[in-house]
This record gives sequence, C-alpha cells and structure tokens, in this order.
Amino acid sequence: MFLNLNYSPEVVVDTTTLTEKEWLEYRRLGIGGSDVAAIMGQSPFCTGRDLYYDKRGIRPVVNEDEDNWVAKSVGHRLEELVAEIFSYKTGLKVYPIHKMFRHPLYPFLLADVDFFIDFPDGTTGILECKTSNYHCQDKWENNCVPLNYEYQCRHYMAVMNLNVVYIACLFGNNENEYVIRKIERDYDLEEDLINEEAYFWNEYVQKEQEPPYVESGELILESIRRHFGPGDKDEDEIILPGAIRDNLDQYLALKERKSAIDKESREIEGKMKSLYAGVVERMGVSCKASLDLGPCKYLVTYNPVYRTGISKNSLEKLQVQHPDIYDEYVEVRICLFDCLNRIPGFFLPIGMGE
Repeated sequence: MFLNLNYSPEVVVDTTTLTEKEWLEYRRLGIGGSDVAAIMGQSPFCTGRDLYYDKRGIRPVVNEDEDNWVAKSVGHRLEELVAEIFSYKTGLKVYPIHKMFRHPLYPFLLADVDFFIDFPDGTTGILECKTSNYHCQDKWENNCVPLNYEYQCRHYMAVMNLNVVYIACLFGNNENEYVIRKIERDYDLEEDLINEEAYFWNEYVQKEQEPPYVESGELILESIRRHFGPGDKDEDEIILPGAIRDNLDQYLALKERKSAIDKESREIEGKMKSLYAGVVERMGVSCKASLDLGPCKYLVTYNPVYRTGISKNSLEKLQVQHPDIYDEYVEVRICLFDCLNRIPGFFLPIGMGE
C-alpha cells in the first residue's frame, strides 16, 4: 500500500458540548489513538477482544471503572497544566481544538487530540499530555516513550496528516519531574499501523467476529473475568474439545516444574533466615549493626514494618454482629484459582467433545 498524503482531516463532531456518554458513542464509530496499542497486542490495560467488545457496544459483566476513576480523573484534569508547563519550557504556543477528526481515506480512523502546537516556521504539530507515577519513570529513560503511547501518537499523525508529535509527561508536583519527548512521522511504520487497524476494523468489528487472544495470560484472564463474570457452581460441567489437551499437558508440566522450584526456594529462604537469626540475636532491638574486618566491612540495617489488618475470625464476628457495616465496606473480589490436575490412569481422548 502506498500512502496518499494529499488529504486534510475531516471533522466528525464538535466535542465542546458533548456529554461523556455521547463522546463514547462517537468513539465507537471507529478506532481512536488510545485503541491502537490493544490492536497491536501491546496495551498494558486491555486486550484486542476487550476493544472489540467496546466497539460492538457489548458491556462487561464486571465493571471495574470504579477502581481507577481517580487516576483517570487526575489525568484528564491535569492535561491543561501539562500543556502549560510545555509552553513555559519551550516557548511554543499550544491550543486545543475541541473537535473529533477522522481520516478521509480511512474514515474508521479517529483522532481526539489534546493540543496543537504552532511552530515558528508556520507548521503545526501535536501535543499529547500524560501524567504518571514515579514507578513508571523508567519507561521514559534514555529518551524513550512507552510503546502504547508511541502508537497513539503515530495514529494521530496519520489522521491529522501532521509530521511531529511532542508528548509530555508529568510525574510529580513540580516542573522538574517532567519529561518531553519528540516523535517524528515514519511513513513505513504508519503504513503498517494503518494495515493492522484496517484489518481489525474490517475483519473483526464489521464482520462481528471476535479477535483471538494474543496477549499475556494475566490480561487474558482479566478479560475473561470481566466479560463472563464470576463462576457459578450450579452450572453444568463443560466437556472440553480434545484439541485442548496440549494446553492441559503443558500447563501441568509447568505446574510441576514450578512446584519443584518453589520448594527449593522455600528451603533456601529457610537457610537464609537461620543464618540471619544469629545476626539479629546479636543486634537485639537495634536496627543497625556493622562488622569491620579491614578490607571487608559489613553493614546490616532493617526497617521494622507494622501492619494493620483484620483476622478471619474478627471478620466473621463483624459479619454477624454488624452486618450493615460488613455489607457496606467489605468488598468481594472474583479470583481464579488453579484446580487443574491430571487424574491417575485417565487420558483425555483426542476428539472428545468435538
């Protein structure tokens, strides 16, 4: 596919007066910048299957939006501050355009850009604003940009037909805890990205075909839990197809291997604690100790940790004596437990259940 660059983006809708619900409905008309990482199998938050369900308007059985509403709200509210810091540091004019755009040649490609930049040479660029916590700073080291954000920026350049995106991220509460990265347009990458997005939209969303799971096991399990809901012990037993036998055998082999490693790890940890106990006995209640042998010096420190919690028995008392408080504050979470074992002398026949 040869990229045609002779185009201008089209306006889908003015977002100034849209409610959040209306805005989300417009987003379902196509693929937005923050959707691209899921299509590429690189989203840390959701799978391609989750994205498919969203575009088809299929709501999850378990809604987890309430769990991270603060982070989402902070990110949205601080966008203007992140843009203001960028303008202060660079001297460049930044401004929002409250419109949703689409690619005229690929109308399923949408863009709702944070801010635009006017450069001294008369050209225009894009500013994407992010906020994050200190634990994620390493993802930005050595002039890097997290891959899911890079995909988002390259998608915006494709839709808007612009050649530069600056992405700025605020980590703390002062301008020094702030990074700026520049991403320039790459036509080869853009072509690959458009191909992948077009395939997802045309082959999965338009044909109402669920995309396969290709992500990490943890993301897949979370997706399954969200869309199937909690297990029900009253449901009938499921007969699995014989083709899944390889999954079961490999899983059990890895489970056995992990069990052996865990056992060795516990033994090593026990020996370490025995050796360390002799040191702690000498230290008493002190949190610092040292041993100086000339060329070799040992320094021992530890910080006592005090934790608050509630025991199982106390929790049961709370449920009986104060059921109203228990129901209001105790949260029941759905967990997936490993209950897969091979039954001695039993082999799963190939083709069973097909």
